[in-house]
Amino acid sequence: MKNLTIAIDGPAASGKSTTAKLLARKLGLTPIDTGAMYRAVTLKVLRLGIDPEDEEKVVEVAKNTEIWQECVDGVLKTYMDGEDVSSAIRSPEVSEKVSIVARYPGVRKVLVELQRKLAKKGGVVVEGRDIGTYVLPDADLKVFMKASLEERVRRRVKELKEKGIEVSPEKVREELATRDKIDSSRAFAPLKPAEDAFILDTTNLTIDEQVEKIIEEVRKRFGDDP
Repeated sequence: MKNLTIAIDGPAASGKSTTAKLLARKLGLTPIDTGAMYRAVTLKVLRLGIDPEDEEKVVEVAKNTEIWQECVDGVLKTYMDGEDVSSAIRSPEVSEKVSIVARYPGVRKVLVELQRKLAKKGGVVVEGRDIGTYVLPDADLKVFMKASLEERVRRRVKELKEKGIEVSPEKVREELATRDKIDSSRAFAPLKPAEDAFILDTTNLTIDEQVEKIIEEVRKRFGDDP
């Protein structure tokens, strides 16, 4: 179980980030949040006043940004150039632009290299949008999480409210729908289930239920009791 590599993909607010972290904890694996890496690049782009639509400049930012992740007291932290940006990368401004930044092949090339490096030894739960199809196509288990748009809107509004960020459901719905379209239609490594993925609809599931469903799949495929 310690060397198991689990890839979790899905659209924004499908529950994959929270589920991946809890799953990793229960199985004794290391979580890797690839979406946070794209958010870190996006945050830096915005801080530098660069237009996210300027592909050449955005790719240059990605090439010159140091990004790392590690668990601190059981909490996954994302660092950008030595700064803990775990909270800053979750702002609505970053959420609005991250899919634009993430669609550039040059950005993905830089970050995929980092992601593969972190996952090389196994014993990880890696979540994102192209993990099972592109980043780690040989992962031991590929999970594709989905949920209705309305449920994802509800979750995202709740998440932001808990962080003290007030935003209308209409704005969140528009943002998620736009991100879905960009992520699914980009030419390079689009969001889609791997052919051998375990599809998990989380619309009516709690986080604990989502985790248990994946653990059941792990037991079914590998016979080990985590």
